[in-house]
Amino acid sequence: MSINREEINIVWLKRDLRLQDNEAIHNALLAKKPILFIYVFENSLLEDPHYDLRHWNFIKESIRDLNEDLAKFNSKILTVTSEVITVFNQLQNFYRISTVFSHQETGLLKTYNRDKEFARYCRNNSINWVENNNNGVLRGLLNRRDWIEKWENFMYQPQLKNELKNAKLLSIDLIKQIENNFIVTELETPKDAKFQKGGSKMGWRYANSFFEERYKNYMNHISKPALSRKSCSRLSPYIAWGNLSIRQVYQKAILIKNDDNKRQLGAFASRLRWQAHFIQKFEMEHTMEEASINKGYHKLKKNISKKYQKAWKEGNTGFPIIDASMRCLAETGYLNFRMRSMLASFFTHILWQPWQDSSQHLSKLFLDFEPGIHFPQLNMQSGETGINEIRVYNPIKNSLEHDEDANFIKEWVPELAELPTAFIHQPFLMTPLDEQFNNFKLGIDYPKPIVDFKSARKRATQTLWDMKKDPDVIKENYRILKTHTLLDRKKLLQNQ
Repeated sequence: MSINREEINIVWLKRDLRLQDNEAIHNALLAKKPILFIYVFENSLLEDPHYDLRHWNFIKESIRDLNEDLAKFNSKILTVTSEVITVFNQLQNFYRISTVFSHQETGLLKTYNRDKEFARYCRNNSINWVENNNNGVLRGLLNRRDWIEKWENFMYQPQLKNELKNAKLLSIDLIKQIENNFIVTELETPKDAKFQKGGSKMGWRYANSFFEERYKNYMNHISKPALSRKSCSRLSPYIAWGNLSIRQVYQKAILIKNDDNKRQLGAFASRLRWQAHFIQKFEMEHTMEEASINKGYHKLKKNISKKYQKAWKEGNTGFPIIDASMRCLAETGYLNFRMRSMLASFFTHILWQPWQDSSQHLSKLFLDFEPGIHFPQLNMQSGETGINEIRVYNPIKNSLEHDEDANFIKEWVPELAELPTAFIHQPFLMTPLDEQFNNFKLGIDYPKPIVDFKSARKRATQTLWDMKKDPDVIKENYRILKTHTLLDRKKLLQNQ
């Protein structure tokens, strides 16, 4: 193939799969050089155990959505399977790459190391690489002083309106020529999967239906495993993969907030800030990907039980709300926050397993897997931060309070569906006569509880509370507070 080595700029899309309010695209348009959009399905990430086919399908759907819009400008995204530096090496055979625009990704250590290698590659090849702010998360912070003010200032800045009509985008025909030199990624995805579909258009359909109607029961149903599926925004995958920016969603919520809906939408907007708070925490201390943020807990040792872990992963623990939650998550990729927290708590406290052993299984199931949320939350729910309250979720209590009629359990643990409601919540309370009357055999039709909840909770609570008094844990508490929390939180601790 013979292509003149024209000078171009590249927009390297990662977790920012949208055209609007995308600073990388905005800056590429300002540069007024021909633009090529690329997305690389990196083999190193395709093989990474944190990811699942559901994630790659969501990304493919998002790229198809983008290509539909780019087709209006006779362009599309170069979508290939390779490694990033390999792709850029190959592209340099055809073009002189002037500048690469992308966003700052707060991802796995693997992607952070990839970015450091790419930075070296750019320096060695006289390529300018411009990384843009991602949703108000700041790189290089030493503490949180003024962080909220900076984040809110970012949220209230005007959205970036990217006008592609006058841009010189590489044409579809040219991109098809380039594709002959790469392994082009097939973008077809299953049509009958129960997962939410990717793309900004689909993201806005969810957003608009939430802001127009579904928000009305947001706070009432937020903890309900079944009802939350409708009353929560369901925007998390679109935010995690960048189909929507936090700023777009935040400003939409603020725009329509009034005296009648301020409780619901105010609570929703505050959760957008907390989302950024946790990603900022992970950005500042990535070691929590593998180890507890509070180093005092590194001495906590737990006996690994493959039997317990297998039962938990498969939704066969004998605790119906736990099993329903895991099975639902596996099939749909979505679970509300309380049930996610309960799954993590049950694994780390009741089964007494190290949180690290739950990490990859959960990340593969969460359609909205966001490293900056995932690892800080596992640290917190396992009770190994030292600064947060120890929460040992009671699955029976949560089942009775939040799935009163057992509809969620009936749907996802159908082997219990014909039992009286009380026994659906607690099948282990059945006497032999109850089992005979209901034509049901515990241990055959559904597992007996794999652990005794009361004794397991007592062990976990006592151990973790005792560790809070450990000098190393206390020392780390002050380091964590100084680095990651706000001034009023530190004053509160000092006054206790």
